[in-house]
Amino acid sequence: MKVVQVLPSLDGGGVERGTLEIAKGLVDAGHESIVISAGGRMVPQLEREGSRHRQWDLGRKSPLTFLHIRAVRRWLQREKPDILHLRSRLPAWICWLAWKGLPADQRPRLVTTVHGLYSVNRYSAIMCRGERVIAVSETVRDYVVNNYPQTDTETIRVIYRGVDPDEFPGGFRPSDDWLAGWYQCYPRLQGQRVLTLPGRLTRLKGHHDFIDLIKGLRASGFPVQGLIVGGEDPKRRAYAAEIRERIVRESLDECLVLTGARQDIREIFAVSDLVLSLSTKPESFGRTVVEALTLGVPVVGYDHGGVGEVLRQLYPQGRVPLGDAGALLAAVRNRLEQPQPRPRNDIFLLSDMVAQTLSCYRELVD
Repeated sequence: MKVVQVLPSLDGGGVERGTLEIAKGLVDAGHESIVISAGGRMVPQLEREGSRHRQWDLGRKSPLTFLHIRAVRRWLQREKPDILHLRSRLPAWICWLAWKGLPADQRPRLVTTVHGLYSVNRYSAIMCRGERVIAVSETVRDYVVNNYPQTDTETIRVIYRGVDPDEFPGGFRPSDDWLAGWYQCYPRLQGQRVLTLPGRLTRLKGHHDFIDLIKGLRASGFPVQGLIVGGEDPKRRAYAAEIRERIVRESLDECLVLTGARQDIREIFAVSDLVLSLSTKPESFGRTVVEALTLGVPVVGYDHGGVGEVLRQLYPQGRVPLGDAGALLAAVRNRLEQPQPRPRNDIFLLSDMVAQTLSCYRELVD
């Protein structure tokens, strides 16, 4: 098969990582893989792993982007891919209009992936127009069925995002060099119980709930340290300042650390006693939850959306009702006070995600 995946850019993120994982899976299985994007820091890895990259900015939010439709159509006629896989809304509109303008016998088979719980409107509806619509969780499948009833449910395939257990092995311990550097940077974390909240500094990630949790634990005799791991959103700097100001105002700067964006989340999870997922808005999946549990690190999170779905299957004792501060405090104290069996992940695996996606492609090509 020749498969083309399309997304806005390759600068990093969950959609981008999944694109590279499928691209590598295609190449490893002897297929031809092409990715269209505006480029980014992940392109060298993509090409090193055997895919071709076609640099095309189809995600720029401008009416001028629609001028690419004819060029995309001509390119599809030249390349003759078997599968066109669309992973983001604006590039999906450009490619769908190009695809629709081809003679029916010249069209590649069309696959879309619904990665998020997008705002419900005509613009987002394009992600449900594939001949196969991949939902990254049952939460996303329900979102599609409930909000886009014109979508034929027979076309929907639930394919969970997956984690490579070789990359996140159970019981993983960071190298001595990493540990030395980490504790040199954050010496007060050494020998302490560490709770970690991953996620960019945006209001929906539940940072205020996390601060309340740390306050409550320390007030009840648990001298924990809290880590907030994530970069600032350039559009929401005022919120990041609000979080920092609250930490200082409430004299929590000795027990709460903001690390900023980090590339070593595996190591950070491995030195954490507990990982939290406190998004106030339901998420489509919850990859960080799966990564932590795959390492064997317990997770406590709000029981809704994709995070609740993951916890129900891998670590049900980690679920707490959305926004229930008392239940959250009790669940975390219980995890800290009582030794728990190490979590394990045998459901959300990268190998399964790749195999099921390639199977979805073959359904259409065959």
